[in-house]
Amino acid sequence: MSPVTTVLAIDIGGTKMAVGLVDASTIVARVVVPTPTGGDSEVLWQALWDAIEQVDLRPSPSVVGVGIGGPMTVGGELVSPLNIPGWRSFPLRSRLAEHTGLPVHVDNDAKALALAEGWIGAAAGAANFMAMVVSTGVGGGIVIDGRLLDGQAGNAGHVGHIVVEPEGHTLAGHAQGVLEGEASGLAIATHTGRPAAEATAEVIERAGRLVGRGVASVCNLLDIPLVVVAGSVALGYGEPFFRAAQSELDRLCLLDFSKGARIIPAGLGADGPLLGAAAVGLRGSGHEIGIA
Repeated sequence: MSPVTTVLAIDIGGTKMAVGLVDASTIVARVVVPTPTGGDSEVLWQALWDAIEQVDLRPSPSVVGVGIGGPMTVGGELVSPLNIPGWRSFPLRSRLAEHTGLPVHVDNDAKALALAEGWIGAAAGAANFMAMVVSTGVGGGIVIDGRLLDGQAGNAGHVGHIVVEPEGHTLAGHAQGVLEGEASGLAIATHTGRPAAEATAEVIERAGRLVGRGVASVCNLLDIPLVVVAGSVALGYGEPFFRAAQSELDRLCLLDFSKGARIIPAGLGADGPLLGAAAVGLRGSGHEIGIA
């Protein structure tokens, strides 16, 4: 096992960027700034770097871990998050390495969450599970036999692109009727004309039901008994969302091995994204966190 590493953790989302210093499993410093809307690549980069410069880096980090939406190329060398139009093939890893002078490890934000939840969250001790983020977008990270699935270019787990309503909505950059185009915060705001946080009971129930539908496909396909869900939409909607999701899971998971699959709130709450980014840095630097 490698020695415990202090990580400069960075979580980059469609609405906010969070930068923190994580020592062992504790966030000891944190800065959160809005993600610039409509900005080009350099405006976005400057906002991120300004946030990094505001963080008290004591003790000094020895590695940088980043969670960001996909898709991306291998190792996060070039990132093109669908919910940040200003970054297309942006060289995030090398830019951070150049400016910090530290090793940098980049992964999908939902895969990062899976690492954190399996390390010290609601999936701790589970060898087979999926972690999901239902927020501005929808993403997933899948752990099978204690190993996080990466895929050919590191993009495994894009559960937001499972079709859940074949005749459903179309969101820019998405196929018709996919989960992210139906139940993400952006989709809900686009299709209802009101912020996702102001959703009606009917919209909340529908979002939960469609998340359950997408999750059921994963559980049936991959023999996964547990799904933990974070993100402002899922956690903000709370019990009605999870009740609807579990009901749909129960309706569709009828195989002997998938019956009883559970969908529950992630355990790390608002700290999950930064702890996930830290876990990316720890995993990349060879530190044992319980998930290979």
